[in-house]
Amino acid sequence: MKAYRLHVQGIVQAVGFRPFVYRIAHEHGLRGYVKNLGDAGVEIVVEGPEKDIGAFLLDLREKLPPLAKIEKIKKREIPIQGFDRFYIEKSSQGGSGGDSIIPPDIAICEDCLRELFDPTNKRYMYPFIVCTNCGPRFTIIEDLPYDRVNTTMREFPMCDFCESEYKDPLNRRYHAEPVCCPVCGPSYRLYTNDGEELIGDPLKKAAELIDNGYIVAIKGIGGIHLACDATREDVVAELRKRIHRPQKPFAIMAKDVETIEEFAFISPEELEELKSYRRPIMTLRKKEPFPLPENLAPGLHTIGVMLPYAGTHYILFHYSKTPVYVMTSANYPGMPMVKDNERAFEELKDVADYFLLHNRKILNRADDSVVRFVNGRRAVIRRSRGFVPLPIEIPFDYRGLAVGAELMNAFGVTKNGKIYPSQYIGNTSKVEVLEFMREAVEHFKRILRVRDFDLIVADLHPGYNTTKLAMEMANELGVEFLQVQHHYAHIASIMAEHNLDEIVGIAVDGVGYGTDGHTWGGEVIYLSYEDVERLAHIDYYPLPGGDLASYYPLRALMGILSKVYGIEELEEVIEKCCPKAIESLRYGKVEFNVVLTQLAKEVNTSYASSTGRVLDAFSVLLNVAYRRHYEGEPAMKLESFAIRGKNDLGFSVPVEGELIKVEELFQQALEINASPADVAYSVHLALGRAFAEIAVEKAKEFGVKNVGISGGVAFNELIVKTVRKIVEANGLRFYSTYEVPRGDNGINVGQAFLGGLYLEGYLTKEDLML
Repeated sequence: MKAYRLHVQGIVQAVGFRPFVYRIAHEHGLRGYVKNLGDAGVEIVVEGPEKDIGAFLLDLREKLPPLAKIEKIKKREIPIQGFDRFYIEKSSQGGSGGDSIIPPDIAICEDCLRELFDPTNKRYMYPFIVCTNCGPRFTIIEDLPYDRVNTTMREFPMCDFCESEYKDPLNRRYHAEPVCCPVCGPSYRLYTNDGEELIGDPLKKAAELIDNGYIVAIKGIGGIHLACDATREDVVAELRKRIHRPQKPFAIMAKDVETIEEFAFISPEELEELKSYRRPIMTLRKKEPFPLPENLAPGLHTIGVMLPYAGTHYILFHYSKTPVYVMTSANYPGMPMVKDNERAFEELKDVADYFLLHNRKILNRADDSVVRFVNGRRAVIRRSRGFVPLPIEIPFDYRGLAVGAELMNAFGVTKNGKIYPSQYIGNTSKVEVLEFMREAVEHFKRILRVRDFDLIVADLHPGYNTTKLAMEMANELGVEFLQVQHHYAHIASIMAEHNLDEIVGIAVDGVGYGTDGHTWGGEVIYLSYEDVERLAHIDYYPLPGGDLASYYPLRALMGILSKVYGIEELEEVIEKCCPKAIESLRYGKVEFNVVLTQLAKEVNTSYASSTGRVLDAFSVLLNVAYRRHYEGEPAMKLESFAIRGKNDLGFSVPVEGELIKVEELFQQALEINASPADVAYSVHLALGRAFAEIAVEKAKEFGVKNVGISGGVAFNELIVKTVRKIVEANGLRFYSTYEVPRGDNGINVGQAFLGGLYLEGYLTKEDLML
């Protein structure tokens, strides 16, 4: 007879791990117990014959519940204590800085879905049906251990029936903390936008209202959505008008995969992601002709689509005639997603006609995650519901906070060799979003048992609210503060995800504050444990009006062309190739003339190497887009336009020393007689070739085998595919990120990695800032 104490760490809470241990212990005739240790994982004590314990340990690793993941088992032999059976012991409170991982919110499982539509089941048509294999987790948890008392479900005492399932180790609802039924659980109510409750089945009536063209605010797992009939152009247009989103694509929810296949292409990899427990919004390529309204995603070749992920959604579609809803976050542009009932009436009264609200609190807001497949691999655009708070391993063990970027913000908390990226926060230039970030940081500190930090890391940009907040927190806590260059962090995120020692990275995005005070965004960077060096970049071009150029890309086009043409000639070129762009400026021709003067006199003009602004400028030159209504719009529409191109016109981008001369690419585009779509297509290929060739050259020069690409432009299919092909043809390994978002939503991971390099003494502050 032997006895062992096992300390198990990983995703072992809220996933049915303890009843699983209970079952396999009984199967092998062992005695002892299993219990949660708060944030420190799970403790198992087993007594029995050595052979049976060995079989138990094998099953422990190989027969895990679907959502469980063991990262570490510490095994220690102990004296036999003489247990008479195996049982599940009550959870320990608190913790001591352990490494337990809270699972994310999980889509409804097949078992619960079958029960949902079974008329003989107690939970028939009950939208809050859950078990240990599905349902809300992160959005309802307040503290560890993950017990009902530490969630928002504590407001709903279990009835006898639910409690009997909850206490039965052989039931799949054993210790499923959100377990409930119509007798004891949360419920929905349907209201007019004046707050008057409608009598009758709220979900059935809401489905009928959506079918009749009304806009309904629906409270779900991580926040409130605005839903309407996605097959009606007039209804979609009305929603755009009310929510002030004239162009930004709307996410839609389809009843099932067969419905999606009517309007979009789905690869096997995309289908797997669509149906995964994460249930993200998948950016899929539209079929042509596109049978749904074009104003769902104006000017784009893709549509963001998700499948139902909660009982609520399945019930609505059960009653609804339309198989496709707009299902977009309920917030005005730049503001946090609304999650509370009272705020919903205050903030959305002029947007929604009706409100379908439940009475369970959403403690932690979590937007839908957004995923796109680029060159056959997953690229996470927005990492939130379904992903958070799962960690990413980094090779540095310190307690830190990486506050991320200004836009598409997410922060990350590091602990025990892992970084825990937060849910999507948003545009922190808004006071309300910054306050949401402050609250979320405190929540992460609480659930991760991080009471103090060794380091706080922020972006180099002195004007970012996140930088100011990080500096303020560092001063308050007496913690060391580190700023790191934006694009260094983008490349570091690749190293973090793939555990690389060195890389030549291509950082391509909109804007990032450079170490020289200019705006970067088209960089080739060498990064290792020993050194960081900017090897090449797009040659600086003027941006008249600075940030205004990101909203009115004609300014970027004029700035780039001013390197080739004199002011009078530049005026003629613009008036000939894209006269409508002049009209798009706020003050038309008057403003156009002011921009010409700014360029001539170099007044109120910044300088940039941004790839994003280059693509924006081409969107104007080719009359694809003249304004930016949402982040990345002109470049995204240019890519959609370029997809139509069929012929590579052989454009090239000269590289002189370390400078990539994109202005000459514009000259070639202006001088050739070819279809605009072929020009757009060829521009993308030429940019991809230029970056890839110089990265390959530098990699060989430095003796580096790894080449990667990151940044907002790394979602561009044509550019990434071109870069990868050239890199691999030269015998080098190509990398991007597949778990960490490539844009600014993932920059916190790179910041945390660089923070580790700094604390370990590999890189200095000067290396990361100058």
